Amino acid sequence: MHLQFVLVLAIAVNMWECGDAKFGERGEISPRRRRCYDGSLPKRLKKRERKVLLDGSSGEVCHRLYPRVSCCPTRRAIFSTNNTECGRILEEIKCARCSPNAQVLFHSLDMDKMPHREPDLPRLCQDFCREFYYTCRGHIPELFQADVDEFCQYYGRRDASLCFPDFQRKHPHGQDSNYLGDEKIEDISRKHKHNCYCAQEVLSGLRQPVAVVHCGDGSQRLFVLEREGIVRVLNHDLELIKEPFLDIHKLVQSGLKGGDERGLLSLAFHPNYKKNGKLYISYTTNQERWAIGPHDHILRVVEYTVSRKNPNQVDIRTVRVLMEVAELHRKHLGGQLLFSPDGLLHIILGDGMITLDDMEEMDGLSDFTGSVLRVDVDTDCCTSPYSIPRDNPYFNSTNQPPEIFAHGLHDPGRCAVDRLQTDNGSLIILCTDASGKNASAGRILEISKGKDYENEPSVYDLHSSGGAPPVGGFIYRGCQSRRLYGSYVFGDRNGNLRILQKATFSTSADGEEWQEKPLCLGMAGSCGSMLVGHILGFGEDELGEVYILASSKSLAQSHSGKLYKLVDPKRPHAPKECQRQVEPPELLMTACSRHCKNGHCTPTGKCCCSPGWEGPLCRVAKCEPACRNGGVCMEPNKCLCKNGYSGDQCEKSEQGMPNDQEKDGILDHIIDMTSYLLDLTSYIV
Repeated sequence: MHLQFVLVLAIAVNMWECGDAKFGERGEISPRRRRCYDGSLPKRLKKRERKVLLDGSSGEVCHRLYPRVSCCPTRRAIFSTNNTECGRILEEIKCARCSPNAQVLFHSLDMDKMPHREPDLPRLCQDFCREFYYTCRGHIPELFQADVDEFCQYYGRRDASLCFPDFQRKHPHGQDSNYLGDEKIEDISRKHKHNCYCAQEVLSGLRQPVAVVHCGDGSQRLFVLEREGIVRVLNHDLELIKEPFLDIHKLVQSGLKGGDERGLLSLAFHPNYKKNGKLYISYTTNQERWAIGPHDHILRVVEYTVSRKNPNQVDIRTVRVLMEVAELHRKHLGGQLLFSPDGLLHIILGDGMITLDDMEEMDGLSDFTGSVLRVDVDTDCCTSPYSIPRDNPYFNSTNQPPEIFAHGLHDPGRCAVDRLQTDNGSLIILCTDASGKNASAGRILEISKGKDYENEPSVYDLHSSGGAPPVGGFIYRGCQSRRLYGSYVFGDRNGNLRILQKATFSTSADGEEWQEKPLCLGMAGSCGSMLVGHILGFGEDELGEVYILASSKSLAQSHSGKLYKLVDPKRPHAPKECQRQVEPPELLMTACSRHCKNGHCTPTGKCCCSPGWEGPLCRVAKCEPACRNGGVCMEPNKCLCKNGYSGDQCEKSEQGMPNDQEKDGILDHIIDMTSYLLDLTSYIV
């Protein structure tokens, strides 16, 4: 009797738990009880049925995902797209209604509180949700109206309940994806283990970061550029220093809307920065003498010098303008600065989407657009901030500006100089670029002297990545990853990472050929962190390691920018053979920086005087016209007259003795001249 009572009780509990579901109600049921979307029981397929379904074309994908127990052939189109990668994910999501757990996947307590309509998507697992978002957001705009966090908060799993995909994904992300799934690195299949890396999160809370650079002085600091006009410093331990290295947000004109490229664009440190403290900045502005005109803004390149008192701050009083370029539009700006190993500064400019009519309207003010400029900032000439290298292709040209090194660029993403020179001593500069003014396809260019890239073939034509523009990276010459050495690491705005490798094949005419490969990233479960969002730029430290800048939101006001370091999980993060001794940043102690008080120092150490000053160290004031009757020029155009004389040039005669103020002035001048002679002697020595 006890046994009969237990059996009856068990049957009653089972009917009470699932009774409503059998009639198609949407109440949450126990995950131990499988139910189809309408509450019916899933069908267990026999071997003969499985073979017929797999051999047929109808529902083949879903039957492969759920081969034994299924709710098929329930099919419902949710969204459509022409993109292959996004279409593959959508095919899998459509199969969620064939899942034997469909009722749990589609009917949760949160979804039941929403407006009464059938849900389009099942409850997605977090990693799969993010993959779906970044793969399809450019192809189904009506679905992705929020950022990734909000989207996955609504459609993603929030607790330990069942989520989609509820099957084992053998090829979860396809060959073009960066992510392998939640498996551990040591369990990665042999097919993928040779190109899988981790994105280690270094810093968060950045506001639209655009670039990461190092200064090359041995301090192993990193400098992060934010678009609004701020440069931040990370010490050798990758800890953020509170005070910014440079803050020119009042000068910088930055854009808020998507696609607006205005703002702080680039930073390059002089190769001899440790001694001369020189750095170069490019940004967009609309101030001063260019405030009125047919242009929208100007792109300005300026020189700064680091502070003599604080090596982690720039002395903004040392600003010197190198170049200004007028721009009509807010896209295809370029503006990157980089030094080649020969010490020459390269300035990469986009075409600015300027047409021939625009050129006529601007009266030739944009002759530099779409070009790579090359100049020499190591000049002793005080009247010009740079000189033209004599081997520039248009050095003696009367039709082209002599600064142009190459031209024909459209929308250069970022360019990188290979640290390792070739056997013949030539440089390799790789740039990502758009294939045309309005083209979404990308290309990779190897910049060479005198080339016109309107007609010149590219090194590699990039495959379509959903219309996302390419973002240039770096040629990896670090030590942490041996597998990545020599590869060009780049990506696109949608968050896809790629590498380009140069291999030798007997089939090619010159014995060399470029190959593009996806660079996959492990998920948070195996790497500790996961790259999330749009790729905004890349960076490189003194040791040659590569960094990635990303943001989950496109708004300039958000502080969602993050800095990641690309690491090889199969190697220690800091192998002993890769470690270098850190040199603390030193104060600027050159003779010119210490003694040049009324002028600026050139990168070569010459003191160039400001107006009204002269002499080797700019300590002698200049009065025009000169002081008369024995007067002494104390300040520019200000004479200190002797007893009995007055006037701006001491031209008026008076009677009497010099007053106390005049005596003090003469004494101060004697002291200044004595100090000047001592400084001059020290400078000469």
